[in-house]
Amino acid sequence: MDNLWSVKEADRCNSDLELRAYSSNLLGKDRDLVLHGGGNTSLKSIVDGEGILYVKGSGWDLESIKPEGFSPVKLTKLLEMSELKVLSDIDMVAGQKKAMIDYTAPNPSVEAILHALIPFKFVDHTHADAIVTISNSENGDSYIEELFPNFLIVPYVMPGFLLAKKINEMTKDTDWESCEGIILHNHGIFTFDNDAKKSYEKMINAVTKAEKFLDKHAPLNIPYIEPAISCNIDRLKQLISHAKGQHIKVKINQTQLALYYASKENIEEFATRGVLTPEHIIRTKHQPLIIDNNNIEEALEEYIEEYEEYFNTFATDDMIMLNPAPNYVVIKDFGVVLFGKTDRDVTILNDIVEHTMRAVLRADMLGGYDSISLEDSFNMEYWELEQAKLK
Repeated sequence: MDNLWSVKEADRCNSDLELRAYSSNLLGKDRDLVLHGGGNTSLKSIVDGEGILYVKGSGWDLESIKPEGFSPVKLTKLLEMSELKVLSDIDMVAGQKKAMIDYTAPNPSVEAILHALIPFKFVDHTHADAIVTISNSENGDSYIEELFPNFLIVPYVMPGFLLAKKINEMTKDTDWESCEGIILHNHGIFTFDNDAKKSYEKMINAVTKAEKFLDKHAPLNIPYIEPAISCNIDRLKQLISHAKGQHIKVKINQTQLALYYASKENIEEFATRGVLTPEHIIRTKHQPLIIDNNNIEEALEEYIEEYEEYFNTFATDDMIMLNPAPNYVVIKDFGVVLFGKTDRDVTILNDIVEHTMRAVLRADMLGGYDSISLEDSFNMEYWELEQAKLK
């Protein structure tokens, strides 16, 4: 992984907040670190004698975030929230908003409390493909522990308050000076330092170590493949559009990656093993539609029935089911077809699916791909704070 830090560019920053935006932009430029709004960063500062956490605001992208994209929140209030036994999503959002010193700023990231707990000036969080690919493998626990002995390693926990609470409990007696970072299984990685450049370089170095491990143990060699079948895309678009109740955009992905992925045996089981990182589910749903020796109408009808069963299994009384139609389809020996309201939506979804396909193929070489559970997937898909991102 390339280190993009430029001393010349960094020296042009006139404040810590500008430097925070600069290093965030570097992280956001690398699609192997974050995709389309993923990840978050923060800066701890003093304003009028009070500790303030400047944390990435909801709706901002690390690649383009500017100083005004960071939400200034009173540090003491966030730390007080971290000690609560229970905190609802609504109360967390309201509490963070109330603790802001500038109400015109964007809403703070759902990870603001966690950023407050890490006692360093600069904190970086990404969903690095290499890290998540390893942790999403059957033997991910042992691989991660071997690769990162000086990192705090956290089992999967729902993001937001529950994750902050878990890390608060795990770090009560932690010597933070000897902790090189945090790895969240099935989720991502944190690095931190009192120096922006060092925090950024810790991220690059950790992810590079993971990439080298994958290059050695799970090299991705994709053979040349031609599509073996045709597909009535117009009919597929018509059916999906009808199921979603709206006009849709369609993208066909027949790259060598997509063709290789779609050529796998037992495609029904192979391509439905979950998301690469939890926040992707608001774009992908928990799995795609699979078409393999069955007609489009039958496959779609079965998918919708299974989605309704999935919803009914985990939903509480006050929940309303999202549209059950798939957001993309894997067609055996043809490729991947993606759907969205706009061209931008389809482009974002395609990027996410391509990164997921690579991760699945490589994790299988490490013993098998293993994402979060179906119940955890549902909790993320129907988490009101994630749904708010789409709105």
